[in-house]
Amino acid sequence: MDVVKSVIKKAKELEPYIIEMRRGFHARPELKYEEVWTSGVVVGELERLGYEVVRTAGTGVVGVLRGKKPGRIVALRADMDALPIQEENDVPYRSKIPGKMHACGHDAHTAMLLGAARILSGLKDELNGTVKLIFQPAEEGGLGAKRIVEDGHLNDVDAIFGIHVWAELPAGVIGVKAGPLLASADAFKTTIKGKGGHGASPQFANDPIPVAIDIAQAFYKVLAREINPLDPVALSVTSIQAGNTFNVIPEKAELLGTFRTFSEDVREYLVRRMGEIVEAYARAHNVEANFDLTIEPIPPTINDERLAEFAREALKPLGSIVEPQPTMGAEDFSLYLKKAPGLFVLLGIRNEEKGIIYPHHHPKFNVDESVLWKGSAIYALLAYRYLEGSK
Repeated sequence: MDVVKSVIKKAKELEPYIIEMRRGFHARPELKYEEVWTSGVVVGELERLGYEVVRTAGTGVVGVLRGKKPGRIVALRADMDALPIQEENDVPYRSKIPGKMHACGHDAHTAMLLGAARILSGLKDELNGTVKLIFQPAEEGGLGAKRIVEDGHLNDVDAIFGIHVWAELPAGVIGVKAGPLLASADAFKTTIKGKGGHGASPQFANDPIPVAIDIAQAFYKVLAREINPLDPVALSVTSIQAGNTFNVIPEKAELLGTFRTFSEDVREYLVRRMGEIVEAYARAHNVEANFDLTIEPIPPTINDERLAEFAREALKPLGSIVEPQPTMGAEDFSLYLKKAPGLFVLLGIRNEEKGIIYPHHHPKFNVDESVLWKGSAIYALLAYRYLEGSK
């Protein structure tokens, strides 16, 4: 039996193990940088398989497997953290932690990479190079990938692959797309400070509310009239807060929102123009106003074209491969792509017959566990076939 067939056969044999691990992680979700129990399980599994294990990024883990022959270094990444969501699924393995849930599939990612760890350990003598398994903390708002990069784990990596289970694809379908897949992410806050007063005497006040409304409208007009219609951009003002009663003009108003794009140039243009708009409206209406970015920006996830072509060929034995639609969601996997060529692969988990129809971050989100073995096979095949090119 050739190695590719052997990998697929082993992945199918590991299906009960992968499902058991996923259910264990699902029942004990841990939020960003809380993944102490989860990472402890990962360390135990890797050490039993003979991996060199390094603790990193607070609650992260890197397992290193050196092949019999020298060659390239390939990294495989899974994220481990959960979300602050109360689970509504009625399943035996539902979350035991109130207010916390694996509502994005990171439990599946961790289990699939542990399955791949078992497959690859059995191929050690066949590997031409080194595999790094990155079990990352804090993808959900904690920029765990940044800390992994800062700790130097990507410095010697030739390529990195990640997988995300995907609610928009049918169960078992693999999504591979070259170029832009996920957008950048920024959050902003604009504070307008005027002069409060009585609602019956607006002439003695300087009302910040109309200024806030005008600024919000001006932000949207930038998209409509200054950005090339062929450059996808999403901008949403998601909160306008001002005042708390019917007869008082407040002193302050606040806007919150987010914008997303696939282009670094467009992102930089938006940041500049939004700041200019706030400054101009403040001058025009004699108020004080500030425009601030409130999170560290996440760049767009741009898949390497050569690795996408490689993956389509390497994963053919696993069945249907499609080119997925890009999404304005963001992923800190993009930070790895600043250090090494990489590819983010999607694995469909939607199954209407099983009622698995809910989107990511929904309290009833679930995955079709019958495809998890395929995730382990994807990880293992990408690593093996990539290192095979070291010959």
